[in-house]
Amino acid sequence: MRCRLVLDDGTVYEGRSIGAPGTALGEVVFSTSMTGYQEMLSDPSYAGQLLTLTYPLIGNYGVNEEDLESRGVQAAGFVIRQLCEYPSYWRSEGSLKAFLEEREVVGIQGIDTRALTRRLRLHGVMMGILTAEYSAAEALARLRAEPDYAAINFVGRVSTPEPYVWPAKGRRPNGGVLRVCLVDCGVKFNILRSLADLGVETTVFPSITRAEEILERNPDGIAFSPGPGDPQHLDEVVQTARRLINSGKPVFGICLGNQIVGRAFGAGTFKLRFGHRGGNHPVKDLATGRVYITSQNHGYAVDPAGLDQSGLEVSHVNLNDGTVEGLRHRELPVFTIQYHPEANPGPRDSAYLFDRFLAAMEANTTN
Repeated sequence: MRCRLVLDDGTVYEGRSIGAPGTALGEVVFSTSMTGYQEMLSDPSYAGQLLTLTYPLIGNYGVNEEDLESRGVQAAGFVIRQLCEYPSYWRSEGSLKAFLEEREVVGIQGIDTRALTRRLRLHGVMMGILTAEYSAAEALARLRAEPDYAAINFVGRVSTPEPYVWPAKGRRPNGGVLRVCLVDCGVKFNILRSLADLGVETTVFPSITRAEEILERNPDGIAFSPGPGDPQHLDEVVQTARRLINSGKPVFGICLGNQIVGRAFGAGTFKLRFGHRGGNHPVKDLATGRVYITSQNHGYAVDPAGLDQSGLEVSHVNLNDGTVEGLRHRELPVFTIQYHPEANPGPRDSAYLFDRFLAAMEANTTN
C-alpha cells in the first residue's frame, strides 16, 4: 500500500506502508543508532514522535519480548529506508514486520531517510503526518490543525497510573537490599533491571505523586526517570524534586530527570534544534577529563544560567555542541546525567553510574 510522510513545511516523501494502515501524527525526529530498533520503539521518551532511523536496513535480527523497554510501542510512528522481512538471530521470536502489525504501528519504508535527516538537521525537527489514507494536501491541512509537540504534556500519558515494585535480583555483598523510590516520567525497564542486578528494589511512582508519600517509604535513594516532552510542563514534578532533595536522600536523575533536578535548583531549559538521539555521542567528564561514548535521546537541554549560587554545578558536557550532559551538587548527594547509562543494547561505558548511585546510598545509610 502506498504511504506518504508530509512535513509541516510541505515537503512530501512517498513510500510504502508497513505496520498498520492508517494515519499518525507527531514530531519527526531521527536516531543514528544502528541497532536497538525495538528498544527505541518501546522507549516512552519517543511518545508523540515519528521515529526515523538513519541506518538503511532495519529488522534483520527480529524482535523478542525480553527487549521491550515498556509495556508497548510508545513512538507515534516509524520511518525507515528498508524493512527486513526475514530476520536471522538466535534470540529472535518473530519479525519486526509482524511486530508492527500486531502492535498497530503506522510506519513507512522506501523513502530516502538520508534526505529526510539532512532536512531535519538544516531546518530543525518539525511536525509531520504519516498516512495511507489522505492526499498530500489533505494530510498537510490536518497536520496544521493539530497542536505542536511542545504544547502537550506527554509525561502524563506515559507515567504509571499506580505504584508498583520491581524486585531486586542480584545480591549485595552483605546480603541486604537497598530500596529506591523512582518518580516515573517515562521510565525504561532497563533502568529497573540495572538497579535490580545490583541488589536494589525499586518502587515506581506516578509522576504526580507527592514528596511526602514517597518519603513515607523511607527509601535509601530517589531517582527521576527519563521521559518525553518539554520539561516546562512539569512544574509539579519540579516542586516534588525540591522537597525530595531537601530530605538529604541521595538523588539520581537520568535524561528528563536531569532537567527536572536542574530546574529544581534554578536552571532553565531550552529546545535543541534537532536533538541528540543515537548511540555514539561523546561526553566529557569535567572532573576526570575522560570522554565516554553515550546513548542519548532528548530534544531539550539544561541552561545552567541561574545555578551560580545553588551549589549545583555542571559535571559533564557534550563534545559536539557543548551542552550540559550532567550535574552534581558540591555538598548534597545529588547527581544527574543527560544520557543513558542503562542503554540497551549499548554502549555500556556509563553503566558505572549505577554503582555510583549505589555507593551514595550505602554511604548515606552508614552516616
